[in-house]
Amino acid sequence: MQRFPVLISIPHGGTSIPDELKNKLVIGSREIFEDIDPFTQKIYDLSNKITVVLKADVARTFVDLSRSTEDLPPKNPDGVIKSHTCFGKIIYKTDKQPDEVLIKLLLKKYYHPFHNKLKGVIEKNKSNLKFCLDCHTMEAIGPAISPDSGKDRPLICLGNRFGESAPNELIEKLRLSFINVFKLNESDVTINRPFAGGFITRNYGNNPLPWIQVELNRLLYLRKPYFDSSTLEISEERLRDLNDKLALVLQNFFP
Repeated sequence: MQRFPVLISIPHGGTSIPDELKNKLVIGSREIFEDIDPFTQKIYDLSNKITVVLKADVARTFVDLSRSTEDLPPKNPDGVIKSHTCFGKIIYKTDKQPDEVLIKLLLKKYYHPFHNKLKGVIEKNKSNLKFCLDCHTMEAIGPAISPDSGKDRPLICLGNRFGESAPNELIEKLRLSFINVFKLNESDVTINRPFAGGFITRNYGNNPLPWIQVELNRLLYLRKPYFDSSTLEISEERLRDLNDKLALVLQNFFP
């Protein structure tokens, strides 16, 4: 079976709650579900078709692997260790916000191992990989915390930091592959709007490999008839369909 020379990272698909935080929370499973990138570990897992896939276990609500370690509240409530979800909901009980000691522990246990593994995989495979994809999903309408708050979003957004993390020719070719495979209009697949690429794309892009951030609109799966919002149950068939389409995007990209 052909394996495409691509690395995929899925930093926001994890659902686990660190043991150190379980008695400090005021949010529940639904708020965590809304804050992460739901089901992305199934949507983007092309481990039998590409060189390597890296998936995070920890929920981004508690340790966000696509943030700088210096990106902390109160300056940024949506930083590496958050005080609020992306919908502005307070995460921790009064006076239970992680202090400096706990933040260092969380970074040591959950953040640094992911990035150390990522660096190791890149170093091991850099001569064989053509590019890397940092894979996410996005709300259909920008939430209050986002720079595009209240605005409709495209069905797919690709980001290369305006050419800094990957060549413009590469991302345009990938964009056309998404359009062809998903049978979308030109305007449905954007580049650098609304997302140009987060910390992972910025930090690892062209260092030494090209990185592109991929954002799928949750309208593609978190809606009827695929998704039951009352039970948070999803059609496994729809997830497989999206996974198959992503494999076809790469097949279409690589002659």
